[in-house]
Amino acid sequence: MKADLPADRFELFLLGDGEKKVTWALDTRVPNTAIFTFNKEDHTLGNLLSSRLHKYPTIKFSAYIIPHPLKPSFDLRVTTDGSITPRDAIVQACRDVVQDLEVLSREFTKEWELKKITNIGRD
Repeated sequence: MKADLPADRFELFLLGDGEKKVTWALDTRVPNTAIFTFNKEDHTLGNLLSSRLHKYPTIKFSAYIIPHPLKPSFDLRVTTDGSITPRDAIVQACRDVVQDLEVLSREFTKEWELKKITNIGRD
């Protein structure tokens, strides 16, 4: 069992030579559906993307699974209404998440700096 674990922790998130971060394939059984495999990622990104996709009216279905608990990857299935491709929906969700994180970072930094200013002289 221990042989399945990575030798170094960084192997859980750094891509090796020739490894791709994301691969995808169309699901021929369901129209307008694709399955995206995110390599070296976990529930954090899977839940974030799936939740973001649920907010779009063009998305009929999105969900992710972790195929194996000891392997850092997840599969995200996306079905659209046909007005947008699943790939374009994922790209838009990623852009929106990055934008949200930039806003969060700015607001957090602003509040942190204000807190430091108000604490000057209290020590």
